[in-house]
Amino acid sequence: MIVVDSSVWIDNLRDRPTPEVLALRHHIKPAHIIVGDLVLLEVLRGARDESQAEKLRRYFARFFQVQLLNPVLAVKAAANYRLLRSRGISIRKTVDLVIATFCIEHGHSLLHSDRDFTPFVQVLGLEMAVTHP
Repeated sequence: MIVVDSSVWIDNLRDRPTPEVLALRHHIKPAHIIVGDLVLLEVLRGARDESQAEKLRRYFARFFQVQLLNPVLAVKAAANYRLLRSRGISIRKTVDLVIATFCIEHGHSLLHSDRDFTPFVQVLGLEMAVTHP
C-alpha cells in the first residue's frame, strides 16, 4: 500500500504535472492508496469554501482512509524524533514525523514531494513510492 502525502494531493489538485502527480494519476491503482486522517485535514483546510470542501471529502472517500496516530505510534514517533535529533537532524513538522513513522511501522511506502522526508528515508528506512513506470 502507498500512503500519499498532502504535498502530492495539493500538487494534483493544482494540476501540477510533477513526477509524483503523474505516478498518482497513471501508475498507482486507487485500491492501493491510503489517505491518512492528518493528510485529509491538511488538504481540506485549504478548501476555499464549504462547497469545495464537500467535493474534496467525496473525492477522498473513494480511497482507503486510516487514522495515522495512536498511543503506540506516538511513542515510536517520539523515539524516531529523538534518534534523528541525536544525529543533528531537526524535524520541522510533527505531521511529517507521524506520517513517516506510520509508514515505517506498517511497511507502507510514501509518495511525497517534500524534502522533509529525506532523513526518514536515509536514517530510518522509510520506503519511497516509485514515481516512474
